[in-house]
Amino acid sequence: MILTGPEIARAVAAGEIHIDDFSPARLEPNSYGFRLAPDILCYEEAELDSYEQPKATQVVMGHNGMVLEPGRFYLGSTMEAMGSPHYAATLYACRSVSTLGMWIQFSAPLGHSGAIFPWTLEISVANALRVYSGMTIGKLSFWSMQGEPHQYVGKYTGSTSAVASRLSEDVGPAPLTTGSAG
Repeated sequence: MILTGPEIARAVAAGEIHIDDFSPARLEPNSYGFRLAPDILCYEEAELDSYEQPKATQVVMGHNGMVLEPGRFYLGSTMEAMGSPHYAATLYACRSVSTLGMWIQFSAPLGHSGAIFPWTLEISVANALRVYSGMTIGKLSFWSMQGEPHQYVGKYTGSTSAVASRLSEDVGPAPLTTGSAG
């Protein structure tokens, strides 16, 4: 079952849910509104190889924000470290952000129990769009779990901001290439 806003507030007060810089003003009927952190990662290469750690450049937004361009892929993060050892969580964009043509999460919206850190956002835009550090960009919902919880212990544990893909840690050695026989 999804937690209501008042139940999220109760769980935060009881220490069951962790949200840095918790503000009751950002509670919604079934979620908590989170903000965009100032650091954005951009991959440096046009072609990425899943067997290699991608090279990324970090850009820190200033007071005037940053213009995101269509056709580019960005990694941002939430200002808040959020999560819970007692609940699973799912991350969504705010409707107001989505209707500007901005996507913040394509394929990894699930937060396992025990995963407590700033969430990395998968950002793309349909139109050039200026964004600002601290703007409310999405919402996190919390769900009760059935069965004995297992705590997340993975390669993103300890993250403090946006994190580039670590898929290369999961894959085996690079595939062998064969030359043509002479």
